[in-house]
Amino acid sequence: MIDHLTVRVRDVQKSKAFLTAALAPLGYEVLMEHGEYLGLGADKKPDLWIAPGKQEPLHLAFAAKDRKAVDGFYKAAIKAGAKDNGKPGIRKDYHPHYYGAFVIDPDGHNLEAVCHKPE
Repeated sequence: MIDHLTVRVRDVQKSKAFLTAALAPLGYEVLMEHGEYLGLGADKKPDLWIAPGKQEPLHLAFAAKDRKAVDGFYKAAIKAGAKDNGKPGIRKDYHPHYYGAFVIDPDGHNLEAVCHKPE
């Protein structure tokens, strides 16, 4: 179980604008701000922190409550400036109900929204 994750980015404000838009369909919002550190989450506690610094691309998958939220994430992320890295759909090579969408964010991170439930 992961309690939280910190991602280093080149431009905190640019990442804030992108993530606020892209993750809204998943229920995420900025919950805390400490100087240049931002804490985002879909509940009362931040589980994704954004901080300035040298960054390395990573893969980060967000759990979606349903397939509609996966679709919303993908549309919002593309609109906010992400690049397509896999349109929403079933990924049977993972498992029969794996419904995911992938984008590359402005810092080169591979972000995913995934729902493991059957439709």
